[in-house]
Amino acid sequence: MANPSLLILAGDGIGPEVMGQVVRIIDWFGEKRSLAFDVEHDLVGGAAYDKHGTPLHDDTMAKALAADAVLLGAVGGPKYDALDFSVKPERGLLRLRKEMDLFSNLRPAQCFDALADFSSLKKDIVAGLDIMIVRELTSGVYFGEPRGIFEEGNERVGINTQRYTESEIDRVARSAFELARRRNNKVCSMEKANVMESGILWREVVQKVHDEDYPDVELTHMYADNGAMQLVRAPKQFDVIVTDNLFGDILSDCAAMLTGSLGMLPSASLGAPNADGRPKALYEPVHGSAPDIAGQGKANPIACILSFAMALRYSFDQGEEAARLEKAVEQVLADGARTADLMGPEDGTPISTSEMGDAILAALDASL
Repeated sequence: MANPSLLILAGDGIGPEVMGQVVRIIDWFGEKRSLAFDVEHDLVGGAAYDKHGTPLHDDTMAKALAADAVLLGAVGGPKYDALDFSVKPERGLLRLRKEMDLFSNLRPAQCFDALADFSSLKKDIVAGLDIMIVRELTSGVYFGEPRGIFEEGNERVGINTQRYTESEIDRVARSAFELARRRNNKVCSMEKANVMESGILWREVVQKVHDEDYPDVELTHMYADNGAMQLVRAPKQFDVIVTDNLFGDILSDCAAMLTGSLGMLPSASLGAPNADGRPKALYEPVHGSAPDIAGQGKANPIACILSFAMALRYSFDQGEEAARLEKAVEQVLADGARTADLMGPEDGTPISTSEMGDAILAALDASL
């Protein structure tokens, strides 16, 4: 049988540096675990604009649709700030999400014990934190019509429309319930059913999907504003949180900072399953392109590496190997390896991007 295929889009800024360490780990799995991938590289964002005059070439889009999974580094940078909105680097990422119909965005918030002191919350509140936020990614207030800035009488009015169909809610709810079955079997659905009709529909549809097909999963409902408060009060009460596009945007960033470093956080954007059962999938670190440190070997590759671990788990059904990689990262951090973003001013000398890769590969070797 053919190897599963990966399309790597390293992108801009620190993207190529952190993705370089992921490629080393992909090679390790091929050599040491007989888990080989057919890897192809292409351009996205500013790098694609520099070569093609567009942030995502049509040929690259076709490759993304054909691949079993896409790994993306980062897009953007000040070099491209003056470009027209239609060709800004970020438009390449948005096109990937739209044309691959990646409706379910998975944002884990995991706090490794070795980094618990970096959180703005008390250590006992965040130590051992492991939650997953499932954000609907392709509908809601960011896409609803009508939208725009209009003249109304003698002043302007800005309009955005929160719009959800039953089918859009249904499919992201199923994504959350399926994910919960792989974890601790708990889902909390968050909306504003007390003041928004779209929230009423959201709650009704999530409950219906649960009652008909996932009665084994524990389901609770919570207003999103209370959810934000609970995330900073007692975050470990949650397992999987499912919510809409706007609330998911806000709540996932809130949860991200509980962990202490944005450079540690991966993400996955999943679509409907293909004929082989694999979903359309894009995996990327949450951090941006960090142009201020690009090319200096200072970037933390862990978020990108953990994004590949998510690909192993959710695209390739390699949960044990994903756990092996995650445990290697945890061991390296426990041993004290730190890139600059994980250190305070009194913590000594940080290691480089490639040295972090070296340490993780050594921990993987030790796991055999």
